[in-house]
Amino acid sequence: MSTNLICESLDILDSLKNLWQSTGVFQGTNWQNYVMIAISFVLFYLAIKKGFEPLLMLPIAFGMFIVNIPGAYNILFGTKGYIIQEVYTASNGDIVVGAEVFRGTLTEISQFYGTNFANAGEITAYLQTLASTTQGEYTVTLQLASETAEVIRDFGLFYYIYKGVDWVIFPPIIFLGIGCMTDFGPLIANPKSMIIGAAAQLGVFITFFGALCLLGFTPQESGAIAIIGGADGPTAIYVTKKLAEHLLPAIAISAYSYMALIPVIQKPLMRMCTTKEERKIKMKQLRTVSKLEKIIFPIAVALIVGLLLPDAMPLLGMLMLGNLLKESGVTGRLSNTAQNGLMNTVTIFLGVMVGSKAIGSTFLSGQTLGIIVLGLLAFCMGTVGGLLCAKIMNKISGGKINPLIGSAGVSAVPMAARISQDVGREYDPENHLLMHAMGPNVAGVIGSAIAAGVLLAVCG
Repeated sequence: MSTNLICESLDILDSLKNLWQSTGVFQGTNWQNYVMIAISFVLFYLAIKKGFEPLLMLPIAFGMFIVNIPGAYNILFGTKGYIIQEVYTASNGDIVVGAEVFRGTLTEISQFYGTNFANAGEITAYLQTLASTTQGEYTVTLQLASETAEVIRDFGLFYYIYKGVDWVIFPPIIFLGIGCMTDFGPLIANPKSMIIGAAAQLGVFITFFGALCLLGFTPQESGAIAIIGGADGPTAIYVTKKLAEHLLPAIAISAYSYMALIPVIQKPLMRMCTTKEERKIKMKQLRTVSKLEKIIFPIAVALIVGLLLPDAMPLLGMLMLGNLLKESGVTGRLSNTAQNGLMNTVTIFLGVMVGSKAIGSTFLSGQTLGIIVLGLLAFCMGTVGGLLCAKIMNKISGGKINPLIGSAGVSAVPMAARISQDVGREYDPENHLLMHAMGPNVAGVIGSAIAAGVLLAVCG
């Protein structure tokens, strides 16, 4: 009886020890995780208290927060491990992969073989030292199922959700919803707005050449960093996933942060690049755009851009499909679903997944800081490019264009257009620039998608 009590007591102690070792308190020895948790609290504050892009900022902040809780990453994404399999080699050289021998983490494989492995290379080297066996005409050896990539042993919730980012599904779906929510009427009524939207991509290409030629980034990394200047989060994620996935956390968070901080960033630049007299310019009312024009526009844009730049079609094509659903007038249910239920669902998942990749041990680095600075410069130069273009157009038109609408040439719809309106009304409360600014603003959406296609074609 006493022996059973002792055994039961030991089992309870072992269980309590395992419970303690599984807690985040026991595993929480990485200071970078706590720094990232503190940063997530700042983002919470900006989203909830200041209202800076809360639909995006809040999910990003929560993803960053939850994944940096010590011990949570392996539960959310799954435990990384390795698979060891039998390999049958015939005398004529034919190879057949046989049964799985063992699957587990480095620690578990080390315990299984009684050897302390530090990486996959050491496992491979050890397996090569083992004696082979013979089965019929085959020589049987052991090897890793993959010598270069880790495999997931226990799949976590975030592993599955992240596939929407990994397979580049979420960004085009976001563009579908944006298309359903966008009115291209101001752009159709004033086609010259497209010039401003193109000029606002100046920051993208200046940053690309700067990162490539001056700072030593690879062409792929430079392209991914430069797209921050497009001020479009889904586009930034799409391009980065295609060109430089290892930079995704820093670039995505930078892009969304600068979009949220548009009022803080753009207003000083707008006052710096325009005069008081220019800010007071009133623009004449835009003409009414017919339904037929609005239906033809997305089809024509998709056709022209598709023929010239197919790489832009996953984003631009979905944008135009969404707009056609809206403007056709016969697919109301599809349009409502795309811009409400579908887009809201994908926005939640996309935001959380972006934040969940901002792990302290990899995010807090000099490279990340450099990307954040370059992203800010790209965004500022894009704003300045749009403003300067609008100033030139104002001179050519004889003072009929308010240069403030140039800042709306960056993608960020509709916040950038609202900032143009707000600054204009600071100097003349009767000056209504919103609809005029929406032309360059939606042109910026198209421009950022085209810029992404150019970068993918050049660097991909």
